[in-house]
Amino acid sequence: MLNRFPVWKYLLIASILLVGFIYSAPNLFPDDPAIQVRGQSVALKITDAEMQRAADALKTAGIAVKAVEVGAQGGMLRLTDKADQLPARDLIARALGDDFVVALNLAPTTPGWLRALGAGPMKLGLDLSGGVHFLLEVDMDKAVTARIKVYEGEVKSQLRKERVRYRSMPSQENAIHLGFADQIQLEKARELIQKNFNDFALSVEERNAQPVLVLTLTPAKIAEIREYSIKQNLTTVRNRVNELGVSEPLVQRQGANRIVVELPGVQDTASAKGILGKTANLEFRLEAERDAPKAATESFEFRESGRPPVALERGLIITGDKVTDASASFDENGRPQVNIRLDGHGGELMNRATRSNVGRSMAVIFIEQKPVTRYVKQLVDGVEKEVPVTAFKEEKRIISLATIQSALGNSFRITGLDGPGESSELALLLRAGGLAAPMHFAEERTIGPSLGAENISLGIEASLWGFLFVSLFIILIYKFFGVLATIALGFNMVLLLALLSLLGATLTLPGIAGIVLTMGMAVDANVLIFSRIREEIANGMSVQRAIHEGFDRAFTAIIDGNLTTLLVGGILFAMGTGPIKGFAVTMSMGILTSMFTAVFVTRAMVNLIFGNRNVKKLWI
Repeated sequence: MLNRFPVWKYLLIASILLVGFIYSAPNLFPDDPAIQVRGQSVALKITDAEMQRAADALKTAGIAVKAVEVGAQGGMLRLTDKADQLPARDLIARALGDDFVVALNLAPTTPGWLRALGAGPMKLGLDLSGGVHFLLEVDMDKAVTARIKVYEGEVKSQLRKERVRYRSMPSQENAIHLGFADQIQLEKARELIQKNFNDFALSVEERNAQPVLVLTLTPAKIAEIREYSIKQNLTTVRNRVNELGVSEPLVQRQGANRIVVELPGVQDTASAKGILGKTANLEFRLEAERDAPKAATESFEFRESGRPPVALERGLIITGDKVTDASASFDENGRPQVNIRLDGHGGELMNRATRSNVGRSMAVIFIEQKPVTRYVKQLVDGVEKEVPVTAFKEEKRIISLATIQSALGNSFRITGLDGPGESSELALLLRAGGLAAPMHFAEERTIGPSLGAENISLGIEASLWGFLFVSLFIILIYKFFGVLATIALGFNMVLLLALLSLLGATLTLPGIAGIVLTMGMAVDANVLIFSRIREEIANGMSVQRAIHEGFDRAFTAIIDGNLTTLLVGGILFAMGTGPIKGFAVTMSMGILTSMFTAVFVTRAMVNLIFGNRNVKKLWI
């Protein structure tokens, strides 16, 4: 029978629309501005006492607190006004001290029953949400120093292998100093180093009547190390952001030693800040022998309290930048451990060092940059205020000291961690890539929250005006059928928002433009159908037959037109970046939903109203 759907098809369309309403609904609940608090270390848990101290600090300053929450991932204070976020963060950071990470956040307000169904609002880009901006500064000098220590270990290992006797001296000004008993030993060392190491400029000086060979890195090599450090850290930061699952982040180099990170739509900014800011580098060193000279050793404390310091060799075996993979697990006694895999060069250096030192102990040193904040009085806008000044203190502690049972290679494990949380975090950081040099936060701020709010307001206003004008046009032209097209257009917007929310797409300002464009394209299919119905009625066809032929004959034209546009959207997504991709995503998703609503939803409504009825005239 013409213009009749079976019951299952009506139920299927109704189910799809219901799902669309459910998964688009979270977008009606705007996020609360919030401040998130977590410990610098995974082992440091947030309690009600810390959160109450933070809330009291805000109350004293006259900042309204909407709610205080404490969970497994830390604490959260919901605010009533987004403008209070920055001053609230500074007040809480001062009240709690440097042992805690305090970060800006947006807390969801989606009802629990929607979250239980996996429904959540669309993520907003920086131009809409205002996002978080980090400026990370790479310590290039320490990168050069760390590389020199590695070179020093390799040079000394080569000299010992060739039985060239030398005396270790403290390194100075990016140079390695080696003392020799006579000129013959010095010349043998010079010849060996020139043969195997071409990154040094060699010179000889005399110290206390003893010849000293000075190995200084060439300017070209120093420049290479600096360039490698910023590139390696840039790659590492990108990998860490990817591990966090952030949609459409911005990670790019700024100048010679800085990295810009912009994170839109982040649900856990405190964790992001903690992961990005942690140096999480490792050093592998041999325990110093008892008769080793003090100038060649360095004393380190353990991370766990109660254990005495241990003297280690100054020379490094490898650093964390040689790690290619890391995973957290448990040993045979149920204690947390991290399984390490090294690259080819790192495995060779580790094998070389451990092969000749079986029976000695090797230490794993964990390196962190811990913030130290002090407050100084400065004139701000003519008013004297206490301004926080953050410096960073490097902390090196031993996390593992174990006896070398056999020669190690590319794979081994480290133990001595505080708990599974710390092992998982360390594995994540190392898996994302070791830092070639320490970094610290030079700047943290929000990106245009007021501009973002204005963009959202203008975008919604543009969408509403677009919807209104399109609806008026099609109602004036096609009368009652125009009303049905308007209802289908509304369903199309609901399905589009639901689809974008389900896929976790990030909505940007160009994305809103794509939505507005979709409205015009959505009614284009209805225009083709309704025009075809008019033509068939004008040719003397019956109403029921005209409706049937109008939908059927327009179907091919609708598919062809939308597929060509969808192809363009795919090309834009594949070749474009940032805002272009945002536009391509919303336009492509809009094409798919508009095809469904125009062909199936509109026809379902027409069939319900006009199907199996003796209609003599259509209001079209």
